[in-house]
Order: sequence, then structure tokens, then C-alpha cells
Amino acid sequence: MILEHALLPVKPGEEADFESAFAEAKAIIATMPGFLRLTLSRCLEHPNTYLLLVEWDRLVDHTEGFRGSPQYQEWRRLLHSFYEPFPVVEHYEQVHSA
Repeated sequence: MILEHALLPVKPGEEADFESAFAEAKAIIATMPGFLRLTLSRCLEHPNTYLLLVEWDRLVDHTEGFRGSPQYQEWRRLLHSFYEPFPVVEHYEQVHSA
């Protein structure tokens, strides 16, 4: 399992619109091969910052499958205009758990 991690800096004042758009966008990503689950959390100290965690079966399910799909273009249309600056997306593989 691969964990995608992205801090999403949403333009101040656009948080409600972002959350609404994300509600629509999550249905897109949920249909993708290799998608397992996601969580979107809002920062308490910085309310315009969100933490997106997405679990994928394999790295290529995200980097090639999702990002290379027509569905990704709709995801981009719905969400990418909210970010400033554009988020850094990183992928993690579990080493330990408790």
C-alpha cells in the first residue's frame, strides 16, 4: 500500500467552495483502479490548509493510472484553481505501525 500525502494551501476565503468542489471530486478518484481510500482534513491552526491522504495499491496507480486518465482532467478542473501555491505531492511506504 502506498500513501499519497499532499498539503493543500487553499486561497483564503475560498475554503467553503473548495470543500464543495472536493465533495464532487472525491467521487472521481474513488472510481480509479488501485484507489483504496482517502481522507481530507482541515488544519486547526491554519484553516485554509488541508491535508489530503490517499491510499493506493501501487505507486503507478496514482502517478500513471490516475494522473494519465481523462478523469484526472476533471479532477484538475474542479480543484486546481483553489491552490496557492500549488501543493507538493509525496508518496510514502509504511515502515512501522502500532
